[in-house]
Amino acid sequence: MAGKKRRKKHVFLKGILLASFILALGAMPVSRVLLHGNGGEAMVSEILTKETGSLKLGEMYSRDYVLMGRYTGTIYSEKGGKSRIYPASMTKIMTVLVALENLDDLNQTVTMPQAIYQPLYAQDASMAGFEPGETVTCRDLLYGAMLPSGAECCETLARTAAGTEEAFVEKMNQKAEELHMSGTHFANTTGLQDKDHYSTAEDLAVLLADALENGDFYAIFTAGQYTTSPSQVHPDGFTMTSTLRQEMQQYGIEADEIAGGKTGYTSQAGLCLASYLKIGEKEYILVTAGAEGNHETQPFHILDAVSVCEKLEEGT
Repeated sequence: MAGKKRRKKHVFLKGILLASFILALGAMPVSRVLLHGNGGEAMVSEILTKETGSLKLGEMYSRDYVLMGRYTGTIYSEKGGKSRIYPASMTKIMTVLVALENLDDLNQTVTMPQAIYQPLYAQDASMAGFEPGETVTCRDLLYGAMLPSGAECCETLARTAAGTEEAFVEKMNQKAEELHMSGTHFANTTGLQDKDHYSTAEDLAVLLADALENGDFYAIFTAGQYTTSPSQVHPDGFTMTSTLRQEMQQYGIEADEIAGGKTGYTSQAGLCLASYLKIGEKEYILVTAGAEGNHETQPFHILDAVSVCEKLEEGT
């Protein structure tokens, strides 16, 4: 009987401590209180990590957006996060990640296939600057796909890693399934418009958080510039600049808190940006989509990222 009384007392005290713990942490950012374990601790973790929309971002140019903790997966603010969007060139995050996971040697050399160029020119696809028949390294292609958003790099990487673009796209969709990106389906490696090529801001945030865990991806995604290896066409190599950094420089935007990003645009997708933010010691993923404008207007997708950085700094 005494043993039963002690157990009841222990459970009662544990309940009081748990309630006190929740009250004490109520004002803390969710990322600070993500817990692991069983029983009461798991319950606290579940309650706290389900809080969303806790950070008011104010007016945004982008129609849909998600702000997520890089390591916790906690969604701090979102609007239309699960809505279907066209990802445009944000697709290349998946392209580069899947290529990295399926290439054995990044210094392997490949020859740019002639056959891919005319269809890409016809679709007005963005190009990195490699020429048909040029021999380049896979590393050059990875940077070319991410920084200047080169479609020729994406298709060459796909053929190198999987034999055909179709086979590579299957791997992209398999990876999306592994990451539980249930609102996503890829139809190509470039993000060129296709009704069967879609995603959500939340899915892309999950993808980017996962991709940044790959050291090579992290280096590529956060690079502002990259100079290619010498080739028979470019004996001194050539320097590529991130589309994000290029647009920031063009409009005089300074925001060191934006540590990396992949821009995107099609007329159907609007201006898009998947970005990696570092505010003090905290790290976030911000995905925005559907901002009005185009390559000739102000970079409203980047202005949204700057605005979010300011809001986050105000909260620190």
